[in-house]
Amino acid sequence: MDYSSQEESDISDSEINEYLEKPYEELRAGKYKVRVNGTLRCPFCSGKKKQDYKHKDLLQHASGVGKGSANRSAKQKANHLALAKYLEVDLAGGVDKPQRPVLPQPVNQNPEQEDLYVWPWMGIIVNIVMETKDRGSFLDSGYWLKRFAVFKPVEVRIFWNEENPTAQAVVKFNKDWNGFMQASEFEKAFDADHQGKRHWIARKESPGLRIYGWFARADDNTSEGPIGEYLRQEGKLRTVSDIVQEAAQSKNHVVAHLASKIDMKNEDLSELQCKFNETTMSLSRMLEEKDRLHYAFVEETRKMQRLARDNVRRILEEQEKLSCELETKKKKLDSWSKQLNKREALTERERQKLDADRQQNDLRNNSLQLASMEQKKADENVLRLVEEQKREKEEALSKILQLEKQLDAKQKLEMEIEDLKGKLEVMKHLGDEDDAAVQKKMKEMNDELESKIDDLDEMESLNKTLIAKERQSNDELQEARRELIQGLSDLIGAGTNIGVKRLGEIDPKPFQDACKNKFPLEEAQVEASTLCSLWQENLKATEWHPFKIIHVEGTPKEIIDEEDEKIKSLKELGDEIYMAVTTALKELNEYNPSGRYVIPDLWNFKEGRKATLKEVISYIVGNIRRLKRKRTQG
Repeated sequence: MDYSSQEESDISDSEINEYLEKPYEELRAGKYKVRVNGTLRCPFCSGKKKQDYKHKDLLQHASGVGKGSANRSAKQKANHLALAKYLEVDLAGGVDKPQRPVLPQPVNQNPEQEDLYVWPWMGIIVNIVMETKDRGSFLDSGYWLKRFAVFKPVEVRIFWNEENPTAQAVVKFNKDWNGFMQASEFEKAFDADHQGKRHWIARKESPGLRIYGWFARADDNTSEGPIGEYLRQEGKLRTVSDIVQEAAQSKNHVVAHLASKIDMKNEDLSELQCKFNETTMSLSRMLEEKDRLHYAFVEETRKMQRLARDNVRRILEEQEKLSCELETKKKKLDSWSKQLNKREALTERERQKLDADRQQNDLRNNSLQLASMEQKKADENVLRLVEEQKREKEEALSKILQLEKQLDAKQKLEMEIEDLKGKLEVMKHLGDEDDAAVQKKMKEMNDELESKIDDLDEMESLNKTLIAKERQSNDELQEARRELIQGLSDLIGAGTNIGVKRLGEIDPKPFQDACKNKFPLEEAQVEASTLCSLWQENLKATEWHPFKIIHVEGTPKEIIDEEDEKIKSLKELGDEIYMAVTTALKELNEYNPSGRYVIPDLWNFKEGRKATLKEVISYIVGNIRRLKRKRTQG
């Protein structure tokens, strides 16, 4: 049952003590159940998860909410105070109470428990006979502290004047119960030797040379003389029961305060648990999204690799086909050459013609050999272009493909021209000069040959023009890239998406962070610079190549060799330094493997790659437009 639903109106803080009697009587009448199935629960906090309390824990909860919870209403405080009263009064007998600390009892428990003592606890020493030879020792408080060290006094005050042959002293003890016990033992020791207060009163007229001592009480506090004045000034009269009661009240206040703090901490813990659960769910969603993006990236990479392999295979197949065609034509020419060699001319003129035919045939064979060599060179160029296609821009790749097509067309034209020349020579040799059909066919073939030669000349001219333009474009692009690198180094600051990066240069920040943890501040910068420079020099050494080749899905891939001795020593410096050095090493291996020195280049910091001229120019134009808008608005 939730008590807060019984009454809609709340009460003020000043009415709490008057209101708590009503829920207390309802608890006693059994309207609210505190004990359920052998366990204790709070009937006024039914919405909380924890409903299984021990007697001590439930009492702390009720006291804390009733006395110290700032975020509870006055009615809730009154309900919990009534619950605390019910637990202390009505349920105290049926539940084991927590053990209370055992307080030391005074020496005489019956009549003297209500005796008035001087507090802080003090003892009195009288009849200190001041002889000349011992006067210095008796006036030294250290002497008395050492003499009564077994009772652990904290201070001794001596009272004496030259007119009086005897002195008096007050011995101070600790303020706690241990001090009370020591003062009682101090009094017992004097009583055992018949030198207590009652013995002093009986022998005051003739006390002799012995000293007397006792526990300071009310009559000593009101006595005349320096001891009475000192007791009234330094202490006050209290009974043992008063001190016990104050200690119990102080303990209750501390318990209530701690119980309130525990409740507040529990509430804070619940809030933190909720925040933790929300953060965990958010992190899980982020990890799922990361896995999805990673899977998509891997699939896209595989697709691109598959397309690249298909393109390479297609190009190689085309080259193989062209080689086969060239070999077939070579075989045909060889066959014609053998036929011509078999023919023997009977006349000198015929032999001369045959010699001329052989010479022309040799020239054609040489041309075919040159064409074959050109074909092999073209094959090598195609393979080289295939290897470099990943780093070439789309524009350069399209130009190269265009040049390859033109080269193939040129070679095809050359072979067709040579073929036509061979046919003409054969027809001239075999045909009859008076045969009109043969003369017509030879004329057509001559016309076709001249047309092919003209096409070949035009294609060579166009090819040379395109090559010259490509070289000029590449030179202009490289010059523009160098100018942009120099200009952006002076204009663009840190924190931009497009800028200039010194490829192969080690980031000094991880070295600085690591040295700050190991060296004083004034030495950390020097040590960091020295260590960073040492590893930068190691990167410049061309003989150090800590890479190895692995095959991933049949494709060779170059990675860092973790077994290299320098790499092992680098790992000992920490993960951040290892990442900084290996990143610079990979950049040098990719962009400047032969020189192994730092080179500046345009960089896309957002995507972590080289920036294209289009990206740089777009970025600069965007900045110029923003500056113009600012000036226009200003």
